[in-house]
Amino acid sequence: MPPGSATPPPPAHASVDLRFDGWITGIGTTSGTRLVLGHWPHSPFGPFSDVMLEQADGHRTLLAPTRRVADFIAGTYAFDEVRVVPVEVRIAGTRWTVTAGAVLDLAFTVGRRGPLGSLLRIAGPLVSRPAFAAVTDPVSRLLLGVPTRGSAGGGRYEWYGARDLHRLTSATTVLDGHDLGPLAPVDPPVRFGFASTPRTPCQVRVTTTVREPGPAPQR
Repeated sequence: MPPGSATPPPPAHASVDLRFDGWITGIGTTSGTRLVLGHWPHSPFGPFSDVMLEQADGHRTLLAPTRRVADFIAGTYAFDEVRVVPVEVRIAGTRWTVTAGAVLDLAFTVGRRGPLGSLLRIAGPLVSRPAFAAVTDPVSRLLLGVPTRGSAGGGRYEWYGARDLHRLTSATTVLDGHDLGPLAPVDPPVRFGFASTPRTPCQVRVTTTVREPGPAPQR
Protein backbone atom coordinates (compact mmCIF):
# COMPACT_ATOMS: atom_id res chain seq x y z
CA MET A 1 0.00 0.00 0.00
CA PRO A 2 1.39 3.45 -0.78
CA PRO A 3 2.48 5.53 2.21
CA GLY A 4 0.13 8.04 3.79
CA SER A 5 -0.14 11.51 2.42
CA ALA A 6 -1.57 14.86 3.32
CA THR A 7 -4.72 14.12 1.32
CA PRO A 8 -7.69 15.18 3.47
CA PRO A 9 -10.16 12.53 4.63
CA PRO A 10 -13.36 12.05 2.62
CA PRO A 11 -16.30 14.26 3.66
CA ALA A 12 -18.16 13.01 6.72
CA HIS A 13 -21.56 12.87 4.95
CA ALA A 14 -20.21 10.22 2.54
CA SER A 15 -18.39 8.14 5.15
CA VAL A 16 -18.75 5.97 8.21
CA ASP A 17 -16.42 6.18 11.22
CA LEU A 18 -15.40 2.81 12.70
CA ARG A 19 -13.87 2.93 16.20
CA PHE A 20 -11.48 0.35 17.62
CA ASP A 21 -10.61 0.67 21.31
CA GLY A 22 -7.80 -1.34 22.86
CA TRP A 23 -4.03 -1.75 22.88
CA ILE A 24 -1.29 -1.78 20.27
CA THR A 25 2.00 -3.42 21.27
CA GLY A 26 5.15 -3.05 19.15
CA ILE A 27 7.92 -5.62 19.62
CA GLY A 28 11.32 -6.04 17.98
CA THR A 29 13.49 -9.15 18.23
CA THR A 30 17.20 -9.79 17.76
CA SER A 31 16.37 -12.00 14.76
CA GLY A 32 15.14 -8.91 12.90
CA THR A 33 11.47 -9.90 12.98
CA ARG A 34 9.18 -7.14 14.28
CA LEU A 35 5.64 -7.70 15.53
CA VAL A 36 2.61 -5.53 16.20
CA LEU A 37 -0.14 -6.96 18.40
CA GLY A 38 -3.58 -5.38 18.25
CA HIS A 39 -5.86 -6.31 21.15
CA TRP A 40 -9.35 -4.86 20.63
CA PRO A 41 -11.98 -5.53 23.34
CA HIS A 42 -14.29 -3.03 21.58
CA SER A 43 -14.62 -2.89 17.80
CA PRO A 44 -17.26 -2.99 15.03
CA PHE A 45 -16.41 -6.70 14.71
CA GLY A 46 -16.71 -7.48 18.41
CA PRO A 47 -13.68 -8.32 20.60
CA PHE A 48 -10.68 -9.69 18.70
CA SER A 49 -6.88 -9.69 18.57
CA ASP A 50 -4.54 -9.79 15.58
CA VAL A 51 -0.81 -9.88 14.94
CA MET A 52 1.09 -8.19 12.13
CA LEU A 53 4.68 -9.28 11.68
CA GLU A 54 7.50 -8.34 9.32
CA GLN A 55 10.53 -10.59 9.04
CA ALA A 56 14.10 -9.48 8.44
CA ASP A 57 13.75 -10.12 4.69
CA GLY A 58 10.73 -7.79 4.52
CA HIS A 59 8.04 -10.49 4.30
CA ARG A 60 4.86 -9.16 5.95
CA THR A 61 2.28 -11.52 7.48
CA LEU A 62 -1.10 -10.93 9.08
CA LEU A 63 -2.46 -13.38 11.66
CA ALA A 64 -6.19 -12.76 12.14
CA PRO A 65 -8.89 -14.80 13.93
CA THR A 66 -11.64 -14.75 11.26
CA ARG A 67 -11.86 -14.25 7.51
CA ARG A 68 -14.03 -11.17 7.99
CA VAL A 69 -11.48 -9.51 10.28
CA ALA A 70 -8.63 -10.60 8.00
CA ASP A 71 -10.33 -9.10 4.94
CA PHE A 72 -10.90 -5.77 6.69
CA ILE A 73 -7.34 -5.49 8.01
CA ALA A 74 -5.79 -6.64 4.73
CA GLY A 75 -7.92 -4.04 2.95
CA THR A 76 -6.55 -1.33 5.24
CA TYR A 77 -2.88 -2.35 5.47
CA ALA A 78 -0.42 -4.17 3.18
CA PHE A 79 0.73 -7.78 3.60
CA ASP A 80 2.47 -10.46 1.57
CA GLU A 81 0.64 -13.26 3.38
CA VAL A 82 -2.57 -13.58 5.40
CA ARG A 83 -3.22 -16.47 7.76
CA VAL A 84 -6.58 -17.01 9.47
CA VAL A 85 -5.82 -18.66 12.83
CA PRO A 86 -7.23 -18.36 16.36
CA VAL A 87 -5.49 -15.49 18.17
CA GLU A 88 -5.81 -15.77 21.95
CA VAL A 89 -4.56 -13.19 24.45
CA ARG A 90 -4.25 -13.88 28.18
CA ILE A 91 -3.43 -11.09 30.64
CA ALA A 92 -2.14 -11.71 34.18
CA GLY A 93 -1.11 -8.43 35.74
CA THR A 94 1.75 -7.05 33.67
CA ARG A 95 2.33 -10.35 31.86
CA TRP A 96 0.68 -10.86 28.46
CA THR A 97 0.66 -14.22 26.65
CA VAL A 98 -0.39 -14.52 23.01
CA THR A 99 -1.03 -17.71 21.03
CA ALA A 100 -1.86 -17.64 17.32
CA GLY A 101 -2.76 -21.20 16.38
CA ALA A 102 0.37 -23.29 15.85
CA VAL A 103 2.11 -20.30 14.24
CA LEU A 104 3.08 -17.98 17.10
CA ASP A 105 3.76 -18.10 20.83
CA LEU A 106 4.50 -14.68 22.31
CA ALA A 107 4.90 -13.53 25.91
CA PHE A 108 5.91 -10.10 27.13
CA THR A 109 5.98 -8.00 30.29
CA VAL A 110 4.65 -4.46 30.42
CA GLY A 111 6.74 -2.00 32.42
CA ARG A 112 5.84 1.18 34.23
CA ARG A 113 4.20 4.20 32.68
CA GLY A 114 6.64 6.93 31.66
CA PRO A 115 6.16 10.72 31.61
CA LEU A 116 4.51 10.67 28.18
CA GLY A 117 2.07 7.97 29.29
CA SER A 118 1.17 10.04 32.35
CA LEU A 119 0.55 13.08 30.16
CA LEU A 120 -1.70 11.09 27.83
CA ARG A 121 -3.74 9.80 30.77
CA ILE A 122 -4.24 13.34 32.06
CA ALA A 123 -5.63 14.34 28.66
CA GLY A 124 -8.31 11.67 29.15
CA PRO A 125 -11.07 11.01 26.57
CA LEU A 126 -10.06 14.09 24.58
CA VAL A 127 -7.15 12.23 22.96
CA SER A 128 -9.44 9.58 21.45
CA ARG A 129 -11.06 12.11 19.11
CA PRO A 130 -9.85 12.40 15.49
CA ALA A 131 -9.52 16.17 15.85
CA PHE A 132 -7.03 15.73 18.69
CA ALA A 133 -5.02 13.20 16.66
CA ALA A 134 -4.85 15.72 13.84
CA VAL A 135 -3.55 18.44 16.16
CA THR A 136 -0.94 16.19 17.83
CA ASP A 137 0.28 14.60 14.59
CA PRO A 138 3.31 16.94 14.17
CA VAL A 139 4.32 16.41 17.82
CA SER A 140 4.08 12.62 17.55
CA ARG A 141 6.14 12.63 14.36
CA LEU A 142 8.82 14.74 16.08
CA LEU A 143 9.01 12.93 19.44
CA LEU A 144 8.22 9.33 18.45
CA GLY A 145 8.68 9.29 14.68
CA VAL A 146 5.09 8.03 14.40
CA PRO A 147 2.27 9.88 12.58
CA THR A 148 -1.18 9.76 14.16
CA ARG A 149 -3.22 10.21 10.99
CA GLY A 150 -2.96 9.23 7.33
CA SER A 151 -4.56 7.61 4.32
CA ALA A 152 -5.14 3.87 4.30
CA GLY A 153 -6.23 1.21 1.83
CA GLY A 154 -9.70 0.96 0.32
CA GLY A 155 -10.22 4.72 0.30
CA ARG A 156 -10.05 4.81 4.09
CA TYR A 157 -8.51 7.43 6.36
CA GLU A 158 -7.24 6.65 9.85
CA TRP A 159 -6.55 8.42 13.15
CA TYR A 160 -4.69 7.03 16.18
CA GLY A 161 -5.67 8.52 19.55
CA ALA A 162 -3.08 7.36 22.11
CA ARG A 163 -4.40 7.36 25.69
CA ASP A 164 -1.53 5.74 27.61
CA LEU A 165 1.97 4.37 26.98
CA HIS A 166 4.16 1.81 28.77
CA ARG A 167 7.55 0.45 27.77
CA LEU A 168 8.07 -3.30 27.61
CA THR A 169 10.70 -4.89 29.85
CA SER A 170 11.01 -8.34 28.25
CA ALA A 171 9.58 -10.58 25.53
CA THR A 172 9.96 -14.10 24.20
CA THR A 173 8.75 -14.98 20.70
CA VAL A 174 8.51 -18.33 18.92
CA LEU A 175 7.39 -18.24 15.27
CA ASP A 176 6.73 -21.50 13.42
CA GLY A 177 8.83 -23.30 16.03
CA HIS A 178 11.81 -20.93 15.82
CA ASP A 179 12.89 -18.75 18.75
CA LEU A 180 13.29 -15.18 17.49
CA GLY A 181 15.58 -14.06 20.30
CA PRO A 182 15.29 -11.44 23.05
CA LEU A 183 13.51 -8.11 22.94
CA ALA A 184 15.07 -5.51 20.63
CA PRO A 185 14.15 -2.14 19.08
CA VAL A 186 11.48 -2.05 16.38
CA ASP A 187 14.06 -1.24 13.73
CA PRO A 188 13.70 -0.79 10.83
CA PRO A 189 10.12 0.50 11.10
CA VAL A 190 7.40 -1.93 10.01
CA ARG A 191 5.79 -1.30 6.60
CA PHE A 192 2.14 -2.27 6.96
CA GLY A 193 0.67 1.19 6.41
CA PHE A 194 1.36 4.89 6.82
CA ALA A 195 2.68 4.46 10.39
CA SER A 196 4.97 2.16 12.34
CA THR A 197 5.14 1.83 16.13
CA PRO A 198 7.73 3.70 18.23
CA ARG A 199 11.28 2.36 17.91
CA THR A 200 11.34 1.52 21.62
CA PRO A 201 9.22 -1.60 22.30
CA CYS A 202 6.09 -0.39 24.04
CA GLN A 203 2.37 -0.80 24.55
CA VAL A 204 -0.03 2.01 23.68
CA ARG A 205 -3.60 2.29 24.93
CA VAL A 206 -5.35 3.62 21.87
CA THR A 207 -8.63 4.49 20.21
CA THR A 208 -8.30 4.08 16.45
CA THR A 209 -10.86 5.66 14.15
CA VAL A 210 -11.12 4.40 10.57
CA ARG A 211 -13.23 6.49 8.19
CA GLU A 212 -14.45 4.59 5.17
CA PRO A 213 -17.02 5.18 2.44
CA GLY A 214 -20.12 3.05 2.66
CA PRO A 215 -22.00 1.31 5.48
CA ALA A 216 -20.43 -0.02 8.68
CA PRO A 217 -19.86 -3.80 8.93
CA GLN A 218 -22.63 -5.79 10.62
CA ARG A 219 -21.97 -7.84 13.75
